[in-house]
Amino acid sequence: MSFSWTPHRFAGGALALDVVNSVVLRHDATRRIDRFAVRDQMRSFPRAAAEFCAERALFGDIVPVAAENEADFITLREAIDLYFRERILNGGDDQLLARLLEGLAKVLREAGSDSLAAATAHSALRLIAMPDPERMKICGNCGWLFIDRSKNRSRAWCDMAVCGNRAKANRHYRRKKEETP
Repeated sequence: MSFSWTPHRFAGGALALDVVNSVVLRHDATRRIDRFAVRDQMRSFPRAAAEFCAERALFGDIVPVAAENEADFITLREAIDLYFRERILNGGDDQLLARLLEGLAKVLREAGSDSLAAATAHSALRLIAMPDPERMKICGNCGWLFIDRSKNRSRAWCDMAVCGNRAKANRHYRRKKEETP
């Protein structure tokens, strides 16, 4: 199957969320796809992030994660996902925050300052400290994490062009099906 990093893949609004969203359909074990399980996709991510990521100006050019740091990077990605999902759904958890902070510290000590891992760690720290955490949401269609930057804070999908259209088409299909005798 052919794959390329597109603007939709960077709908999270922050590098750390885009990294977390590299797992597609995270909570559907039968359809789950980890884009970073394919080394070439993980190695090409920084180049695409430099083009599409909302925080690209903050981090400049970043290099792929060194092979010896990949396991720690994936552990960090999962800690970011667990903590922010819990924060969105239930207001946070001190144990998950502690685990995330430990992972951030390890990555910042061991990764090069220009690496994807270090940039992701800095992005996650910015998210922890964001002044309006209620703007972080979970897409109602695909389950990706994203920051709602809409004026009235009503965004429900990570990307209107993909998930929003799918949700609306699905709703229309169900309505039409119910109307049919």
